Amino acid sequence: MNIGIIGCGNISGIYVKNFTSGLWPQVTLRACADLDPAKAKAVADAHPGVEAVTVEELLADPEIGLVLNLTLPQAHHPVGLACVRAGKHHYSEKPMALNTDQAAELQREAEKHGVRVDCAPDTFLGAGIQTAARAVKEGLIGIPVSVTGHMICRGHESWHPAPAFYYQQGGGPLMDMGPYYLTAMVAMLGKVRSVQAVNRKTFPTRMITSNPLKGTEISVEVDTHITALLDFECGAAGTLVTSFDGVNPGLPPITLSGTEGGLRVPDPNIFGGDVVLVKNKEETILPHVNAYSENSRGLGVAEMAEAIENGGTYQADGDLAAHVLEIMQKILSVPPV
Repeated sequence: MNIGIIGCGNISGIYVKNFTSGLWPQVTLRACADLDPAKAKAVADAHPGVEAVTVEELLADPEIGLVLNLTLPQAHHPVGLACVRAGKHHYSEKPMALNTDQAAELQREAEKHGVRVDCAPDTFLGAGIQTAARAVKEGLIGIPVSVTGHMICRGHESWHPAPAFYYQQGGGPLMDMGPYYLTAMVAMLGKVRSVQAVNRKTFPTRMITSNPLKGTEISVEVDTHITALLDFECGAAGTLVTSFDGVNPGLPPITLSGTEGGLRVPDPNIFGGDVVLVKNKEETILPHVNAYSENSRGLGVAEMAEAIENGGTYQADGDLAAHVLEIMQKILSVPPV
């Protein structure tokens, strides 16, 4: 399947690298577009066979069957609608949309036009989370009792070249990083049936310390420290802390506790990492169940394209993304303290 990319910003580099490396022969990157034509041209110049075009030209190209949407979160919904209405399958960076109403509209329009809509993250398809999910399924920890997740940092204004969107609607630590953690948790334990939360905004403004916008002040529109309680349908209880406000003192990314054992799960923002089974006072690093331990972003797109061509199913589908978005929306609907 021929694919095109809309949005040639910071995250596009790893996708383009993987799509042009021959890692997934079932997909071929043909075109890229960006509101800044220079960014698309830079991608095309560096990768023979990839053409820099306008968004309109990309959507009108009958040879392109699937569009990877790497725009800012606020644009995921309108760009997604344009893609499916043009008859293109659509895969976007997370989140799927800004709210569940937008996500539902995307899914309705996709069904109407006979295409599919799916969404990142695909890191949970990697060796780390898939190994942990297999361990839970096979009963290595007994009955799951609890899961905890921690994503705590001081924000992205110290390294990202244009970090303002992280503090606007659609951004914040939960909408930005929460999809990695929640998708991993759902992959391991199943759906969430209810949530509670304590949310806050610690700083009303932020100062960019990275180039080229060093010294620019950002207004913060969203909550930047979220502590959520998750009630899973399987009976397990979950805790998730996402923060752009503090320093992580060494809390692990994800841990699971069961009646017979526990798991230390690697950072869900990566594909690999060690999965450690703690059982009978012994620790065992579990062997990976697949080979995707490096940065394999684009794996979800490749699996989606293959499933479309062969009529199969795939894990990183729109229903999963919509469920994760619903969880986040419910968490953020709790009034801040």
